[in-house]
Amino acid sequence: MNTGMKESRKIKPQKLLYVLNVAKRVNNFSYASMLAAQELGIEFHIAGNWSYASDEERLADEKQYGIKIHQIDFIRTPYHPGNRKAYSQLKELIQKEKYDVIHCNTPIGGVLGRILGKKCKVEKVIYQAHGFHFYKGAPKTNWMIYYPIEKLLARYTDALITINQEDFELSKTKLKLRNNGKVYYVPGVGIDTTQYNTGEFSRSDKRSELGLDDSDIVLISMGDLIERKNYDISIRAIAETSNHDIQYIICGKGPKEENLAALAQNLGVSEKIHFLGFRSDIKELLGASDIFLFTTKQEGLPRSMMEAMASGLPCIASRIRGNTDLLENAEGGYLCDINDVSEYAEKINLLACDAELRQKMGKNNLFTIQKFSIETVTDAIRDIYKAELGEYI
Repeated sequence: MNTGMKESRKIKPQKLLYVLNVAKRVNNFSYASMLAAQELGIEFHIAGNWSYASDEERLADEKQYGIKIHQIDFIRTPYHPGNRKAYSQLKELIQKEKYDVIHCNTPIGGVLGRILGKKCKVEKVIYQAHGFHFYKGAPKTNWMIYYPIEKLLARYTDALITINQEDFELSKTKLKLRNNGKVYYVPGVGIDTTQYNTGEFSRSDKRSELGLDDSDIVLISMGDLIERKNYDISIRAIAETSNHDIQYIICGKGPKEENLAALAQNLGVSEKIHFLGFRSDIKELLGASDIFLFTTKQEGLPRSMMEAMASGLPCIASRIRGNTDLLENAEGGYLCDINDVSEYAEKINLLACDAELRQKMGKNNLFTIQKFSIETVTDAIRDIYKAELGEYI
């Protein structure tokens, strides 16, 4: 009789809820998990705060991907009272759909997903950490606030997925999961390397559009103009370089833009610094650039650097968690101390003056980035699902 019950559970249709936070529409963030679930015959639902223009647009994505998309009014700010509404919406969804598995992501999705996974008695709860706020070198307040929360929620977590080696090692020693659950490492969320370095557009035309010459040495950064991205160090490094052909394009918007523009003006390099705002042509801009510059203070596993590597660019980046997973110093570029302006300037000068070295390092990155491809990550997630849900699929 027990065997029959077990067999009936094995063939029961598996239903998984993937929880994230805020997104314009279904994108690469969840793609590997979606593919892995579908390969295993698991019904894939995804919940987030979406910006679909219409129900028709959302339904078109559901049809294209073969999934179910749910609106939850998450707010990015962790302690915003509006997330109480998101909690109620998510609870109602879980109780209605009776999910077998929750795979939750991001701080808000991770907290609410795990709390409700326990409350609603979901059989398996998987949490994917995209970079803990407590890490080597993090402010003490981060450890005082975020570590106790994560330690508590680990008790509601059956499996933990980390996307960089530092978080992986930390989790194994400092977080105890429910029923002695396992910590896994996967190399990010996966990048479709075939979308970059395609040669489908004119590098010269894109430069001309930006007012840049073919002879310019173009550095590029992408990301919100916020304190964490540390753009002031990038601008100071540009000011300290000796190469007059250097131009620096910054893709992104944010509250620091006015201050950064003023800094560039004060340092006498405003003609070299180009604030492009939000861009939908990142692949083309990467293809028109020579070097990727990334002075960020904190990352999980930075997608912007992966995109640069997939575009065949050498990288100059801060020596921090996530960046060190992607870049081996002096192989695909250079790793520098976070706030060492002179070290960044030295490496910029070195690469700016040596086209052969740029090409060599760019080729190394094209090889390295394959370890972080969508195919690699899909395989890793599929293996985790099989290990965690094997009794039921």
